[in-house]
Amino acid sequence: MDVEAAKMIGAGLAVFALLGVGIGLGNIFSSLLSGISRNPEASKELFSKAILGFALTESVALLAFIVSLLILFK
Repeated sequence: MDVEAAKMIGAGLAVFALLGVGIGLGNIFSSLLSGISRNPEASKELFSKAILGFALTESVALLAFIVSLLILFK
C-alpha cells in the first residue's frame, strides 16, 4: 500500500467521528426544544446548558478535523 493511500484512509477514519458529532448535536437541540415546550419558565437555564453541550460537542469535531489535517500534511 502506498503511503499517500494510507494517509487518505487514516484521514477519512479520523473524520468519521463527525458522524457522532452530528447525531449528538441533533440530540442536544431536540432535547432543548422538548424541555422548553414542557417548561417555558426554565428556558434560560436550559438554553445555557444546551450551549455548553454544543460547545463541548463541537470541540470533538474540531479535534477530529485537526487530527485529519495532521495526518494528511505531516
